[in-house]
This record gives sequence, C-alpha cells and structure tokens, in this order.
Amino acid sequence: NNLPDCSNLCHEASGVALIEQIGSGKGSVTLEDFERAEAIFVFGQNPGTNHPRMLGELRAAAKRGCRIVVFNPLRERGLERFANPQSPKDMLTGSSTSIASRYYQPRIGGDLAAVTGMLKTLLERDAVDRVFIAQYTTGFDAFVASVQATPWERIEAQAGLSRAQIEEAAGIYARSRATIMCWGMGITQHARAVATIQMLMNLLLARGNIGKPGAGPCPVRGHSNVQGDRTMGIHERPAAAFLDALGAEFGFAPPREPGHDVVGAIEAMRTGRARVLFAMGGNFAAATPDAVRTVAALRRCDLTVHVSTKLNRSHLVHGREALILPCLGRSEIDLQAGGPQAVTVEDSMSMVHLSAGMKAPASPLLLSEPAIVARLAAATLPRSRTPWLELIGDYDRIRARIAKVVPGFEDFNARVRVPGGFHLRHPGREREFPTASGRATFHVHALEVAGSASAAPFQLMSVRSHDQYNTTVYGLDDRYRGVRGYRRVVFIARADLDALGWTAGQLVDIHSVWHDGERHARGFTLVEYDIPCGCLASYFPEANALVPLDHVAERAGTPASKAIPVRLSTSAPGTKAG
Repeated sequence: NNLPDCSNLCHEASGVALIEQIGSGKGSVTLEDFERAEAIFVFGQNPGTNHPRMLGELRAAAKRGCRIVVFNPLRERGLERFANPQSPKDMLTGSSTSIASRYYQPRIGGDLAAVTGMLKTLLERDAVDRVFIAQYTTGFDAFVASVQATPWERIEAQAGLSRAQIEEAAGIYARSRATIMCWGMGITQHARAVATIQMLMNLLLARGNIGKPGAGPCPVRGHSNVQGDRTMGIHERPAAAFLDALGAEFGFAPPREPGHDVVGAIEAMRTGRARVLFAMGGNFAAATPDAVRTVAALRRCDLTVHVSTKLNRSHLVHGREALILPCLGRSEIDLQAGGPQAVTVEDSMSMVHLSAGMKAPASPLLLSEPAIVARLAAATLPRSRTPWLELIGDYDRIRARIAKVVPGFEDFNARVRVPGGFHLRHPGREREFPTASGRATFHVHALEVAGSASAAPFQLMSVRSHDQYNTTVYGLDDRYRGVRGYRRVVFIARADLDALGWTAGQLVDIHSVWHDGERHARGFTLVEYDIPCGCLASYFPEANALVPLDHVAERAGTPASKAIPVRLSTSAPGTKAG
C-alpha cells in the first residue's frame, strides 16, 4: 500500500476530517447548490488564480444577491471584483462584478479561532437548528461546553480579527437559510487543518446546513484525479472493505498493513527503507516539501521511474538508475485493440464523466498510462490471474471490473455514457451519515493556550502566481498582485517594512526556524502588499525548501506549507534578484 498521491499534499485533511464527522470524505454540494445558496463562505482559497471555473459560479451567485464572505490573509483582487472574459459586455465596457460582500483578513492560521468565535456568537444568540441537531447529530453538549469556555480575548488574539468582525460574519451566517462552506489549501496545509475543517463542519451542522438545497461542505480540489484516484482506492491506508472486494474480484490477498504517504515516502527513501520510486505523472521533486532533504532522498534510490507527458525538473533528480517513460496525454487519441479509448474522471462535485483525446499522438510509439501499467504488470507478475493485456484492449473491461469492486459504480459503462456523466451519491445529501453512531458528529477542538515567544517573528505561506498551474510555471507575471517579470518575491505588510527599516524592492533571505535547525532560501524581493502584520507570502515551488519535512497536518500528514515559521535577513551584497 505504498501509494503516495497528490491528495497527501493538498486535501488529505479534508478527507480525514469529513470521514470522521459525516462518514464521507467528499463535499456534498453540486453546482446546482451554488444557484440556490443564500450565503457562500470562502475560507483559504483564491479562485481567481486557482479555480477560475468556480469564480464564474461566485460571480453568478453575487449577481443574484447571494452574500459571499471571504476569509483570506491576502487581499486577492479576484475575490473582490471579477470581469468575465467570456462576457462581451464585460470586455467591451470594462465592467466587472463585485464578488465579496465581506472580506476578512485573519492572521495566518487564524481561521480556527475565527470559526470558534462565529460558533460562540451563534450559541450566545441561540441561532442554531435544535431540531436538526437532536435528530441527526451527536456530541453537541461537549462541543457547546468547549466553545462557551473559550474567552474572546484568546479568539481575537489568535484570529487576528476583532470580536465585532467575527460577530458580523456570524450574523450573516445566521440570517442565511442555505449556506455553502468552501475551503482550499489555505485551510488544509496547516498543522491544525483537521481541527479547522471539523470546526467548519460544526458550523454547518449547528444550523442544519447539509442535506438541503443550497447548502453543505465544499472542499475545492484542484484537478480531476485528486478526488477520483482516492475513490478508486489509491490510498496508503485503504479501507478493509475495499481490500476485501479487490481481493475477491482479482483472486489475490492484498496487503493489509498501511503504506507510505508522500512525506513518509520521502523519509523512507532518505533512510534507505524504500529503494524504488515509480511516479505516475506529477513533478515529485518540485511539489514536495523540504527540497534539500527530498533531493537527497531521491538520489539514494536504486531506481527512479517517471511516467510523464512532458519533461520536468524531477527527471533531473534521480536514483542510481533512472527511466523516463513518455506517455499519451489526455488530449491525445488513445487507440487500443478495441478502438479509440476514453478514461473517466471525477470532479470536486463528485461528477464522473468520460474524457477522450481528440489530437493525433505526438508519436505513434507513445503508450497510454493504463497500457504502461498493464505491460509492466504482465512482465513482472507472469503468474497473475489478472488478464492485464486483455483489460487494456478495451477500457470498458476495466470499468466492468471497477463496477464489481467500488460501491456507487454499478452499471458503470452505461451510466458514464449518459451526456454529462453521472453523480456519485453522497449520503449526506439525504441526511444519512455512515458513521459509527449513524449520526453526524460535533467535534471538540479547543484553541491552544499561547506559549512562549517564538524565534520566528513571521509566519509564511506559499501561494501560486496567476501564470502558474500547480508546479507548472507558464510565465513570470502575477497580474492580480502586480508582479511582473520575476518570482522570487516575499509579500509583506507596510507596517512590517517600516518596523524593520526596509523598503519594497530590497533583497532578503528567508530562514525557516525549526527544531532541527534552519532552512534557507536566498535572494527574494520584498513586495509591499495588503497582508496582516507578522504574515508573509511567497510562491511555490520556490518556497518549498523552507518547509520542514515533519511540519505536517496532525493526523493527515499534509505538509504545513501555509504556516512556515520564518525570519528574514538582508541578502549579501551582490545577490541577484530572482
């Protein structure tokens, strides 16, 4: 079960939190719910750069009067106003739509405290749905006791927001009869990510905002395989029921012990416990934390293999032996013995649909990813009962086997051919919660009592630029943040610049402060920005070198890339800007 995957780096905390709380690790909302919501709360997400399709949904919601409330340390232009490039009126007149009704800027990591304050306000005003709570939930009394015992002084200090601001946000929520809660990696890439997500879910449960139109949780995942591969069992801790079904269908005994997630895989390679890395897509070396240690770990491998559609930096960081296996991209025609093939994908709204390439392959020698896996399996497992080569002749055969293993995929081949695909049932939409109690669970997460002063005066979060998709950088501009021609930047508040006696444009080195020593990234340009004091932001993958390997989300293992304790120093004379 050594199946580290992209979810380990982004929304693992969402899955852990939601499975415990409502029995499913996915969001419950559909696009139709965005059309019916009276309020949409957006925590730790920047759709203007990362999810432009969602920005269109927010624009439509705002135009019909839905209240959109944003919590984000960075003031993001795309969340304030949006001009639709597909709207002739917007393009011809230069007009745009106001998105956020309210925009709150908590300090980095302050969302947990802010949500605690909102819940405290709801309880003080008795603005909770007691009928829903009594009928569908458990754990409410212990949750109430914890929230009521939390002093406002602690909430304000940790949130970086005033009591009045938090109460205002709670009032908007209380007046809404149908609310969606959205969150992105600004929530999941923190040490207390699971706690924060469960408090967001507590907020939804407190007013019955699940299992009704226009309401529910919406973890916004970034691309089409991050949710779908987990549905198909790609997990370092696969469920026993899945392993039972997989073993029964294919006639073998799957291993039961947990495997390595991404951080665990790096540590296993670093210590020599893992000797081979086989990477299906991605850019492992650039996407992962603690760059120096990750590079050293990869170079200790006996063999590294990358199945890729294009060259990337990870191909230069390899083991003693290395293979690059070029494959077809999803945009290319995949011709097998049974004719042109299509794969299936699952989006953040649990919609499953076909995806078939339309372009001629770059080379007739290219194989598809399924074909590469099947040929490798046939060559290395000659006594396997699985007909590997037969299965890839027609992907319908693979889907027929999936239908026998994965719940919700019955009659897979017929349903996926319905225009638009099909929606995977989410029990929470019918207010069914497959937890141990059969109810949704309120979870208790107290705010930490402030400890001693840290040697790191700043918290830094890594972000994307506008000309970037994941680790793929298309250009050096970030138009929404006013950056042109370079990427090694640090966004910093004007008050912090003044306190340090520095000016925008100055070059600095960043040093992350951790128990095992400092990590360094040098030659970054200071950019004045609207961000809370004590908070910084910088682009990844450039900032990945600063993320300690063991700085992860509790119980989820996701690198805590949105809250890196750092200090700054002036760069040495002669340092060049990046």
